[in-house]
Amino acid sequence: MYIANPIYDVAFKYLMEDNKVAKQVISTIINEEVLELDFAPQEHTYRSEKSCTVYRMDFMAKIATPDGSKAVIIEMQKAKLASDIIRFRRYLGGRYQDKENGAYIDEKGVRRPLPIYCIFFLGYELAAPPSPVLEVSYHIKDVATGEELNIDSEFIKGLHHKSWIIQIPHLKKHRRNRLEQLLAIFDQDNIASSDKYILKVREEDFPDEYRPIIRRLQQAAESPKMQDDLEMEDIYIEEFRSKERENLKALEEKEKALEVKDKTIEEKDKTIEEQSKTLEAKEKEIEELKRRLNKE
Repeated sequence: MYIANPIYDVAFKYLMEDNKVAKQVISTIINEEVLELDFAPQEHTYRSEKSCTVYRMDFMAKIATPDGSKAVIIEMQKAKLASDIIRFRRYLGGRYQDKENGAYIDEKGVRRPLPIYCIFFLGYELAAPPSPVLEVSYHIKDVATGEELNIDSEFIKGLHHKSWIIQIPHLKKHRRNRLEQLLAIFDQDNIASSDKYILKVREEDFPDEYRPIIRRLQQAAESPKMQDDLEMEDIYIEEFRSKERENLKALEEKEKALEVKDKTIEEKDKTIEEQSKTLEAKEKEIEELKRRLNKE
C-alpha cells in the first residue's frame, strides 16, 4: 500500500490532526498512556514564517498515573536542517515564558507549573550513536555519595524537562520494539521509486493497533490536494536552502575581505615599525654627531 511521506510537514500535520491517532503516536513515544489530548491555542501551532524548516505542534495532555492522572505539556517539533537548533531553543523558551498555558490551578487554588515533554523529529543525524530514538531524562543524585535519588519534586519537574529525540535517518530497517515498528512510517528507504512524497509499505508489517495510523497516511496519499501541498513544501525548502547558500557565500566573501583588510593593516603596522626603527637610528646618529662636536 502507499502512504504519504510524513517527513513532510503537511503529511505529518494531517496525521496528527486525528486525535485518536495523535494519542497513539505520542503514547508510544513517551511510553505512557495519554488519556486526553488537546491542541494548545492556535498561535502555538507554529510553522517557521521564513523558512518552513521547523514544524511545531503543542498539546495539553492528561497522562495516566498509578494513582490517577497528571497534566503535561507536549512540545513536538520536527526539523529538516541541522541549523534549526537555535529555533528549538527559542520555541522552548517561549513555552517556559507562557503565563497562560504553562501552569494550572490545583484543587486548593494554587497556581502550579506544568511539566514539559519535548519530542523532536530530526531529518538529519546527530553527532551521536546511530540510535533511532534517544530518551533524555533528568537524574537526581546526592553529590557527596553519588547515590541516585527517587524524588517527586515539583521544583525539579517545573525547571527540567524530559525529551525524546528521533533520528529519522537511523530508522532504516530497525523494528526491534513497538516504537520502532510505529516509526517505520518515517523510514525513507520505503520511498516509492517514482515519487519521493509517497512511501510504499506493507500493512501486515505493522501491528494491528497501528493500522489506523497507516490508513490515515493512506488517505493523505490519495488526496490530490495533499500532493500539491507536498510539492509546494519542497519548493519552499529549496528556496530556503538557496538563500542559505547565498548568505553563506556572502559571509565567506565578507570574511575574505576582512582578512585582506587585516593583512593590509598588518603590513602598514610593519612599515610604521620599520620607519620608527629607521628614525630611531637616525636620531642616535644625530646624538652621536652632537656629542663629537661638543668634544671639539
